[in-house]
Amino acid sequence: MNIDQQKLARFMWRKRINQGSLLLSVGAMIFGVFWLAWILWETIHLGFSGFSVSLFTETTPAPNEPLGTGGLINAMWGSLLMVGMATFIGAPVGILSGIYLAEYKPDGKLAVTIRFINDLLLSAPSIIIGLFIYTLLVVRFRQFSGWAGAAALTLIVIPVVIRTTENMLQLVPARLREAAYALGTPKWKVILRITLTASRAGVLTGILLAVARIAGETAPLIFTALNNQFWKAGLSGPTANLPVTILQYAMSPYQNWQHLAWAGVLMITLAVLGLNILARVLSRTKR
Repeated sequence: MNIDQQKLARFMWRKRINQGSLLLSVGAMIFGVFWLAWILWETIHLGFSGFSVSLFTETTPAPNEPLGTGGLINAMWGSLLMVGMATFIGAPVGILSGIYLAEYKPDGKLAVTIRFINDLLLSAPSIIIGLFIYTLLVVRFRQFSGWAGAAALTLIVIPVVIRTTENMLQLVPARLREAAYALGTPKWKVILRITLTASRAGVLTGILLAVARIAGETAPLIFTALNNQFWKAGLSGPTANLPVTILQYAMSPYQNWQHLAWAGVLMITLAVLGLNILARVLSRTKR
C-alpha cells in the first residue's frame, strides 16, 4: 500500500467515525426532544382542561367537588408573596456579595472561601436547604410559616445572583475602571456608575433566572411553609403555595383536584418560560 492509499484509508476511517458520532449525537438529540415535546404537550393539553374563571377567583376546593368549581387564587398569592420576599432579600445580598468578589480583593482568602461556599450552595439539593430552615426556624418556633418558606427560597436565590453578578462584573473591560480612576473618581462611584451600569442587563438576567428557579421549588416548601386550604394575606402560619398544592392534588384520587394540579403546572411552566424569554431578551440587548 503506497502513501496515497494510506492517506485515503485514514481519511475514510475518520469520515466514518465522524458520521457515526454525528448519527449518535442526532439520535440523542431526537430522543431528548421527543420526551420534552411529549411533556410539554401533556402539560398544555391537560393544563388547559383545568382553566376557568374560578381558577383565578376562588380558593382551593374541598375534595370531590364538581369540575370547574374552586381555584388556586390562595396558592398563587402565597407563592407570589414568598417568591417576592425571597427576591427582595436575596437579590441585594447576592449583588453586594458579587461586587465584593469581583471588585475588592478577588484573589483574597475571604473571596476564595466565599466562592467555595457559594459553589456548595449552588450544587446542594433544595431539600437540604429546606431541612436546614426546618431545623432553624420551624422546629424552634414550633410552627410552619410562609416566612420560613421565604427564608428557604432566599438561600436558593443568593448563590445564583452572586455567581451571575461576579461573572458579569468581570466581563467589564479594565480600561473603563482605569479611565475613571485616572479622573479621580472614588472606587464606590466607579462601581456604581461604571461597572454596575455596564453590566446591569446581565445582573438583572441573573435575578430573573433565580426567580425562575425558585418559582417551582417544592421540597423546601414542604418542610417550611407546608400548605393551607384557605386564603391568607400574610406569611405567618402555614401558607398555601402552588408547588406543594400541585404535588398534593396530583397525587390525590379526586378528579377536580387533578384538573387543578395540571392547571397549576401549566401556570408555572408559562411563568418560567416568560422569565427565561425576558432574560434572553435582556442579555441580547446587553450584547
